[in-house]
Amino acid sequence: MADDLAGAEARGRLAAFVRDQLAASSVEVTTLAPLRGGAIQENWAADLAIEGGQRPGRHALVLRRDAATRVGESLGRAEEFALLRVAAAAGVTVPEPWLLCTDRAVLGRDFYLMRRLHGTAAGHRLVREATLGGPRDALAERLGVELARLHRVTPTTLGRFLAPGAPGLDFLPLPRQGPALDQVARYRDALDRLGPPRPVLEWGLRWLERHAPPPGELVLVHQDFRTGNYLVDEAGLVAILDWEFGAWGEPMADLGWFCAKCWRFGAVDKEAGGIADRAPFYRGYEAESGRRVDHQAIYYWEVMAHLRWAVVALQQGDRFIAQRDPSLELALTARIAAELEGEVLSLTEAQP
Repeated sequence: MADDLAGAEARGRLAAFVRDQLAASSVEVTTLAPLRGGAIQENWAADLAIEGGQRPGRHALVLRRDAATRVGESLGRAEEFALLRVAAAAGVTVPEPWLLCTDRAVLGRDFYLMRRLHGTAAGHRLVREATLGGPRDALAERLGVELARLHRVTPTTLGRFLAPGAPGLDFLPLPRQGPALDQVARYRDALDRLGPPRPVLEWGLRWLERHAPPPGELVLVHQDFRTGNYLVDEAGLVAILDWEFGAWGEPMADLGWFCAKCWRFGAVDKEAGGIADRAPFYRGYEAESGRRVDHQAIYYWEVMAHLRWAVVALQQGDRFIAQRDPSLELALTARIAAELEGEVLSLTEAQP
């Protein structure tokens, strides 16, 4: 992670930005330190002492900043901040969004501030430590409810979830051929750009093309709603995290991503995110959304999930090799692609 925020000069610029935005008499940045987690963006713990203005007091925040390199599908921080605000307005449990900065003279890249919450998000811990997240069926059901709340937002209902004067989501394009075929085209193009042929992934793309469901209802989808991207404590859910892949898409796509084997962190018998059976997750979603879960569509989107994650893993490796981002995590992520290819073959063989 970059260390250019560690010095007094960066703290001073951040303090001045917050002071001006909140009309405070003074702001002191008492802590600005990197946080673990976040393979695509930078996350920093920022503790602020504010006098006067709109938010006096001491505040524990997260500063989320653009990384030096990026995955093409990832949104920028301004777009992610807009999504976070819409999700909060829709009733999704998220960290409170604070301030957005697109003036790169402040910290070199776009960033935003949000409330820092206490809990654990590490997927490998959540699936193994039964004390985290409270009763697992209840946690899975609650996650289904949270996802259903997000899916209240559609291109036609969006206005209900925008604060007066807040920007919309014009940066999210509407699917041209439908969510499924648009993704097939996008990942095919990504593979072409990455270089060496990946025959298994090309086979998977052809399967997805042949089995694509017809375009249906469009909703706001998280596109990375999974174990590892929500925060829990001993009692239960604390917040849904990481909104950088939001898009207009098919509701069942988010359910398929959550249930995909690649996001169970080894607890493969617990098909809902490695924490529970599918039933409570589906039950929470259906009760809150009024939609019926489409099992065939979810199977399709689980195939898509493994292929998409394989492409992203290869893109992470490209950040290490071609974009010269010196992160061991990026280099190791690329090696996951072979395992994901095996799952693509297994799933498509089961339903040729």
